[in-house]
Amino acid sequence: MAATVISVAVMIITVSLAAGFQEAVSEKVFSFWGHIRIQEKQPNKALIAEEIPILQNDSLIHLLQQQAGIESIHPFATRYALLKTKDAMEGLLIKGFDKSYDRKHLQSFLKQGRVPLFSLNGFSRELMVSTVVASRLKLELNDSLLLYFVKEGEAPRPRKVVIVGFYQTGIEEYDRLFAIGDLAMIQQLNNWDSRQVGGYEIYLEDPRSMLATADRLYELDTFPATWDAVTARSISPQLFDWLNMQDLTRNVLIGFMTLVALINLITCLLILVLERIPMIGILKAIGATDWTVQRVFIRYSLFITITGVVAGTLLALIILWLQQRTGIIRLDEAAYFLDKAAVKIVPWQITVIATGTILVSLMVLLIPSLLVRKIRPVRAIRFH
Repeated sequence: MAATVISVAVMIITVSLAAGFQEAVSEKVFSFWGHIRIQEKQPNKALIAEEIPILQNDSLIHLLQQQAGIESIHPFATRYALLKTKDAMEGLLIKGFDKSYDRKHLQSFLKQGRVPLFSLNGFSRELMVSTVVASRLKLELNDSLLLYFVKEGEAPRPRKVVIVGFYQTGIEEYDRLFAIGDLAMIQQLNNWDSRQVGGYEIYLEDPRSMLATADRLYELDTFPATWDAVTARSISPQLFDWLNMQDLTRNVLIGFMTLVALINLITCLLILVLERIPMIGILKAIGATDWTVQRVFIRYSLFITITGVVAGTLLALIILWLQQRTGIIRLDEAAYFLDKAAVKIVPWQITVIATGTILVSLMVLLIPSLLVRKIRPVRAIRFH
């Protein structure tokens, strides 16, 4: 029974931690990039490359906002810059948003201070940098320093900015490269008018519909032929490939735990049968059929199985609840992008594990119970 409890608990904890980990890391990427990006087509565009400007199309954006499953759409642009203090300098890609941006997407990353306020008139000089950059440059909140915008063939263009917040995604590539500022500042530095942007970030109600929604948007008659609709998975393919590999790890572990539980149950029933050989002989001697005796042992084994499954499920839920409340299982954020194990309890997965364990066990228990048919009453009673 103890082995069944442990096997079921490990299976439930495994699927819940794997689902929680995948969702938590995916949400970090989605919060930083959106689920879909609309921008000018740039084949083989690198993560840190600036965008080719596109002209805002209000009628198209209004049409996109009416599409099923789309939560919000926000313009953005990026621009290379050098952040300079008295003693050091750091190269960054400034990512700019406007007043319409939903700040809740960045709020989850905020470690200190606040998200920049974006101005309606002119541009805001507020900047949010990562804790990694702040540590390298020894920055403090409300520090005022120069941000140099550089472009090939042009003299550096300095702008005085104020550090109003520190963020941390836990994804080194993002924390090392990006700072958050005002879209209007990037438009001015690029000599764009107010209708030019780098692209749009689209947030969906259901991330699972990313690919289908991107294809649907691209196929709209009014969607410009030179624009592209790119999913977040296309922006960070290696990260999502790594997350998908967790499914294989999860399935292998569940397979091992199922095998352990089944071997334990078979062994348990064999021992029960061998210990009760005299009883089997007596039952057969007074007229009990083989199937009648088999049912006695199968019922007893099922009692052990069902008790173990119920206890294992309760034990797993208690451990998962404690992890949600206290975060007792810690992770190396530099390696796993999370500082503690995330939990996602999916009721249907737990139901499948519990029900599947019972059903598979019932079928497997028929194998050792066949030993009852080989026992002869006279020899069994003499054995006693």
